[in-house]
Formats: sequence, C-alpha cells, structure tokens
Amino acid sequence: MTKELKGIAASDGIAVAKAYMLVQPDLSFTKKTIDDTDAEVSRFQKAVEASNADLKLIRDKAAQSLGEEEAQVFDAHMMILADPEFTGAIESSIKNDSVNAEQALSDVSGNFISTFEAMTDNAYMQERAGDIRDVTSRLMSHLLGVQLPNPALINEEVVVVAHDLTPSDTAQLDKKYVKAFVTDIGGRTAHSAIMARSLEIPAVVGTDDITKSVKQDQEIAVDGLTGQVVVEPTSEQTASFKKEADDYAKQKEEWAKLKSSASITADGKHFDVAANIGTPKDLQAVLDNGAEAIGLYRTEFLYMDSSELPTEDDQFDAYKKVLETMGDKPVVVRTMDIGGDKHLPYMPLPEEMNPFLGYRAIRISLDRQEIFRTQLRALLRASAFGNLRIMFPMVATVQEFQAAKKIFLEEKDKLVKAGTKVSDDIQLGIMIEIPAAAVLADQFAKYVDFFSIGTNDLIQYTMAADRGNEHVSYLYQPYNPSILRLVKHTIDAAHKEGKWVGMCGEAAGDPIMVPLLLGMGLDEYSMSATSILKVRSQMKKLSTADMAKVAEKALNDSISNDDNKKLVEEATK
Repeated sequence: MTKELKGIAASDGIAVAKAYMLVQPDLSFTKKTIDDTDAEVSRFQKAVEASNADLKLIRDKAAQSLGEEEAQVFDAHMMILADPEFTGAIESSIKNDSVNAEQALSDVSGNFISTFEAMTDNAYMQERAGDIRDVTSRLMSHLLGVQLPNPALINEEVVVVAHDLTPSDTAQLDKKYVKAFVTDIGGRTAHSAIMARSLEIPAVVGTDDITKSVKQDQEIAVDGLTGQVVVEPTSEQTASFKKEADDYAKQKEEWAKLKSSASITADGKHFDVAANIGTPKDLQAVLDNGAEAIGLYRTEFLYMDSSELPTEDDQFDAYKKVLETMGDKPVVVRTMDIGGDKHLPYMPLPEEMNPFLGYRAIRISLDRQEIFRTQLRALLRASAFGNLRIMFPMVATVQEFQAAKKIFLEEKDKLVKAGTKVSDDIQLGIMIEIPAAAVLADQFAKYVDFFSIGTNDLIQYTMAADRGNEHVSYLYQPYNPSILRLVKHTIDAAHKEGKWVGMCGEAAGDPIMVPLLLGMGLDEYSMSATSILKVRSQMKKLSTADMAKVAEKALNDSISNDDNKKLVEEATK
C-alpha cells in the first residue's frame, strides 16, 4: 500500500529504487543444551567461514573506495577469526559445557570484551573490545541465519533506509548503487547529510519513522529537493518522480557550463564561491565544480579515520596534496575540531552532560598542546606548496585566539631556524560560531586576518536548539532576524578593519540565504562542492544593490524566519 512521508530535504536529487534496510537485526537467542557437540562445533566453524568470506568482500570494497589504510580494520577482524585463543575457547565451551554455539560465543566474547575494556592505561587494547563486538555480531548473525547489513556489500541499485547514518556508514556508500538514503532522525547539518551532498547522493532525513514504514526490497521514491518520500509509489507517482529526475539532470547540465566562469552578479560584482572538504579524496569534486577556493578543510577526519594520532608527516602529506592541487587558490584549513559528536577511540575525552558546549575544538588544542603543535608544524611545512590560511574553531574570547597565535608563531620560528621552508604569508582567522564571538566581532577584527561564519553551530547556540534533535529542528532558522543581525554585525566589523569574511556553514549554499548574504556584503561563500555551480548560476541573476534593500528589510522590518523566506522568494521571482 502506498504511503507518503515528509522529512527534511538534506541533499538534492531524486531517486526511485528498492529499499535496503540498514538496521540492526534481532540477535537474541535462547540457551540450549546440546547432545551432539561435534555437530555444534561444525555449525560454529561454518559460521566462521561465512564471516571470513563477508570480511574479505568488505575489505576489498573498502580498499577500493576508501583506501588500503581504511581497509585494515577488516584485516584485524579476520585476525580475530583466525585466532585459536578466541575460536578455540568457543569450541571448548561448546564441548565442555554442552551449550549451543550462540551461548558459547556470547560467554567467550563477553570475557574478551571485559578484559580489553579493563585495560584503561592502554587505549589501543581498549579499542580491540570494539573489534570483538563487531566480529561477534557477524558470527551471531550467521549462526542465527539473519542478515547483518553492511553498506559496503551493496551491489545493486537501492535506497538505504536507516534510523541514522554514522559518518563511517556514509563513507562506505557507493553512489553507483546507492541512489538515495532516508533516515528517521537528523537535519540538514548532520554529518551524514553533509557527506551525502559531497557524494551527490539524494537524501531525506528526520522522517521520524521511515524504518517502521518500509520493509526490505519495497520500492521507495525519494525527493531530496522537497523532502518527500513515497513507499510503494503508484505507477503515476513513479513516472512523475522519474520526470523530475530527468528535469533535474538537465538543470545540472546547464549549471555545468559555468564550471570555468567567475562568480559574478548581475551588476558585475565578483564574490568567491569555495568548497568545503573533509579529506584530499574530496578534491576531484572541487575541481569538477570549479571552486575558486577551499573555504573549509575539516582536518578532524584525518584524526577520525586513523587508529592513532596521525603523525606530523601523515598530516603534512595530506595538507601538501590539497595545497598543491589548488595551486594559488586559497585553502582555509580548520585545525582539529574534535569533541561534541566527533570522538576519537584512542583519545578518550571526559564524560560531559553537554559535550557540544564542553571540552572540544580549540579548547582541547590549547590544553593538549603537543597535539596542536604537531598539527601546526605539519601545516607550516605544507604552506610552502600553496596558498594556506589557518582557522581556529570554537573560539569564544580574544585571549584564546592570541594564545593559539602565540603557539603558531613559536612553531614557525623553530622551523625557520631549522632551515625549513615556510610561507611568510599565512593568514590566521577564526570561525564565528559562538554568539559571544559574533557580538565581539569588532574587537576580534583588530587581531585576526579573517572570519569564517560557521552557521551550523552559530544557529544552534543562538537559538539554544540542538541541531541533531528532531524535536526542536523547527528552531534551525538561518533567516531568523537574530541570526541575520549577528551575521551582518560580523561582516561590518571585518570590513571596518579591512579584513575579509566568509561563511562555511551550510547556509552559504542555501538559495534563500545567498541573496541576503550578497546584500550584506559577504566576501566568500563556502559550501559542499556539489552546490557551487547552482549558487554561481543564482548569483548571475541577482543585483547586489537590489539585494541590499532586501537584506535591510530582513534585518529591520521582519520578526520571523518565515517572513524573511517569503521576502526573498518574492524579491527573486
């Protein structure tokens, strides 16, 4: 039966395909007494063989799509399956205790996990507990005869349906087969949504109950432009979705003609339209979409994609590749933004009631300076290969910026004295994402070289609404006059001191926000690479003089997000 749902449009595009349920199956079991223990051991050994076959396939796919280093985690899983201490203990439990393989697996793996988790002084060994859990789930799924979903194993056209998608889940999605994804929870600024835009996979998030509304292999239609999802669409609906998809493909062909063009408005004003990236692997999309700069390089993925702190040379290689690829175009690198919802298994952080407002980003960097200094040295060494700008995240006070700059200058001085070639023209800036920094932008502007406004966090902190909480997602209001006033104050403060200001939050590529930002005089617009040509096309049709009048109304005459949305829609018809 046809069922229609509405969610949040998180990544442009339209798709119709059968559902792939990326939800964990029920792995519960009943303890049984076994008479024929040899047969039970044989059943367990078959589960080991099947799990090994899974892991080899997943490992090969991961190596192709993510690289050899990323695939090594699956080598570790196969080593566990080959470890006689682990599998031998399970077989012994089956024989000695006369229990079914499920019970023996649960007992033995539980002991291993407890042992590893108790090694509090060894983060590497603690991490092995997670590997044992993963392997145990895979073995249990084969013993119980249920499918354990894995996005890396998808080999036909599907729409992935999940409660939520982790960044690692999203990174494994092969756009050749995954035509879209839909989730119960999340918003446009969730990391999975941001990655979906980078991968050009249509996405609708925050549907509340898509996982309860669709079953494996049911046909599902997804409109990432409007947030509409239809389970088991009628033939007429399917035809309509496919026509929309064709129209959107033609529109993209038109935008593609602007790849080599500058971003110029109808009245001849030039603005920089830049790309946000997470790893050097994102560079191809940056080049394909004609970005004029990289406005945000999220370096935390270097840390999140590693089993230990990346070395100075590891980081240097990554930064150098990005800078060399971009040539003389600016590259804004954000220093490590760990904390909040971004954790490192090898660097335990204190448990906090509200981690988004806690120990994260520049606060960790200033506290754990050995990590910060390593990153800054790698950046300084790489600066000789391109046009580097460094940005510090989550800065709340001028003193934090000054402390970070002092460490930067100390490391620069050491490298220069050691004879290492370093650029002498590295701009230092901050993300404006804390309201306190936005309010004090006139003072910050005297010390920094630039601002980049991070609207994702600025909005959630200003509105006191967690951006990942679907119950308050209505408060994610980029056009609210309170947000616009903070943005305008930041732009004016920067320009008064002769500094430039960009925006690297999702609002920079929002078709309603772009006219307002043009009217307020924002210099640089940084977004998912796949939004660049769409925004460049939009800018060509807009006059900054006209948009300045619209922005003035939005800032002073409006009282709501919706009022300003209607205002822009009317003015840009």
